[in-house]
Amino acid sequence: MRKILILAGGYSNEREISLITAKSVTRELKKRSKYNLLVAEPDGNLVNTIRKFKPDLVLNLLHGRYGEDGYIQAILESEKVKYTHSGVLSSSLAIDKEISKKLFIKNNILTPSYIKFVFKNNLNLKNLIKKIKKKLKFPVVIKPINEGSSVGVKITNKKNFKKNLLKLEKFKEVLIEKYIPGREIQAAILGNKKLGIIELKPKRKFYDYKAKYSASAKTKHIIPVNISEKNFNIVNGIAMKAHKLLNCRGVSRSDFRFYNNKFYLLELNTQPGMTSLSLVPEIAKYSNINFFQLVQEIIKDASINK
Repeated sequence: MRKILILAGGYSNEREISLITAKSVTRELKKRSKYNLLVAEPDGNLVNTIRKFKPDLVLNLLHGRYGEDGYIQAILESEKVKYTHSGVLSSSLAIDKEISKKLFIKNNILTPSYIKFVFKNNLNLKNLIKKIKKKLKFPVVIKPINEGSSVGVKITNKKNFKKNLLKLEKFKEVLIEKYIPGREIQAAILGNKKLGIIELKPKRKFYDYKAKYSASAKTKHIIPVNISEKNFNIVNGIAMKAHKLLNCRGVSRSDFRFYNNKFYLLELNTQPGMTSLSLVPEIAKYSNINFFQLVQEIIKDASINK
């Protein structure tokens, strides 16, 4: 009987989502397979837990900082244990929105223009607004550099800019990005397979944290997407290119805006959610891969690549 240690919870702003993901995955594995499962937090006892349980594989279901930024991956590698999803470098590159953008730009992947802003004691708002007007123009998107699940992301105009910017001061570094209107399209990759795409029509301004994880937000999920075959292949191709560029493993989800017949890659997620409202399981289901099969493929990919 294979032993699988499931990592869930953690210390990021996405803790609750991680726990919901773990609950969904654990229930599915218990129902259909013969695994010896142990769910654990990535706390101070993690190394002892690994050494005592001696798992054949760690199923990493953490989200956000310390879970998908290379931190936990480094611990798992030091313990020489197989684990799911992307490795140390891939994870750290993908979660850093500035570094990943630089890589996308260098490799001819279209992504919105941006300015990096670091909070200091003296906030020279006048100069910053001047710079934004020159390089980006309002409205803009402001977001923490190292967070997932759209935590802290705001679309803001000039009038509300200062107020919205100061709300992100606790993150210390933010990305101020050119706002791209248009359709929200997400593409999923599993190993070397293009899983497909889904379009989102949120009732909110955009697909933010609440739209992602609250049924009350009533985001409309559209699959199949009403798009030409040519554009379908283009967006899947860009998602695969980004997946390979960052040397990702397992599953990844790339978030796009489709505007003026161009796809703008906003970011790539190395550990997308696996809740009942999550997009990757929905995309997989449309491709005739049920939830259990999806989890099995993620586990299999880890076994092959580590």
